[in-house]
Amino acid sequence: MTALEAVATYLPEQRIPIDSLADLLGLEPMQVKVFKRYHGLAEIRSDGDGTLLDLLLAAATRLDLRGREHRIRYVLHARAIPVGVPFPQNPLHDLCRSLGLDRALAFTVTQQACASGLQAVDLAGRLLAADPDPDALALVVAGEKTFTLESRLLPETSVFGEGSAACLVGSGGTRDRLLSFASSSRGEFDGEHAEVALDFQRQYPDSLGAVILAAVDRAGLRLDDVALLLPHNVNLISWQRVCRRIGLPTGRVVLENIARYGHVFCADAFINYETARDRLHPGDRYVIAAAGAGRGATFSAMVFQH
Repeated sequence: MTALEAVATYLPEQRIPIDSLADLLGLEPMQVKVFKRYHGLAEIRSDGDGTLLDLLLAAATRLDLRGREHRIRYVLHARAIPVGVPFPQNPLHDLCRSLGLDRALAFTVTQQACASGLQAVDLAGRLLAADPDPDALALVVAGEKTFTLESRLLPETSVFGEGSAACLVGSGGTRDRLLSFASSSRGEFDGEHAEVALDFQRQYPDSLGAVILAAVDRAGLRLDDVALLLPHNVNLISWQRVCRRIGLPTGRVVLENIARYGHVFCADAFINYETARDRLHPGDRYVIAAAGAGRGATFSAMVFQH
């Protein structure tokens, strides 16, 4: 059974209020007010001139991998944006060399935008289940640089920040066991037409709520059995709407990081896990949920037992 053996995150010390990003992002004063008051965003973190490799290493080196390098057979970089660095840079392979994981099979998981992090965990579990070595491990990393306008702003929805996460995945263990995974890909949301975007916004709460309920049901649970929901940090209002649709009190959703960090791409779930660690007790079941829009849309949810 797929399990999270360890999770580590990194958030840069530099804090940038979203007010100061208005000119860079082309935001009018009213748009900034909407982001702050309506969407619940306040500031983001930035790693400045640090590279993507620096960002990923900062989280990965916080995991205790010493002596286990030979067991890590797979390294997956969950990425929201298909192109993360200029050609011919390859920070994922540089990461493997820096960590002594040269023999691991390394690849990027993308095309599901900000839901790619959950897909990477699922893929890691599938690879480990098929691996003949029961002690094999996988390393999933997430984090991206905000190096273009597209990577800084999700228009009328969210502001991206920098940070990273690293997750060690095993095929057994009792720490954080994956109980179920539900995902729905919606090709009808492919396109940049205004009506497609409006339809996505209208159907978003029901679509994300549906996969959350599906994952809970596949785990043999009811929503009342779920201790916490760890969201992607897109904005506050979208989660309030999802919670109303499925009847989940917002007090059971880890929402405080939206204001503090903004949307940290695929690293959100793991950052929220670290925030919630002290609120989770042995045996608690919790949900990680995320949605991503790009070439179509993907809605995903996982249920774990702590």
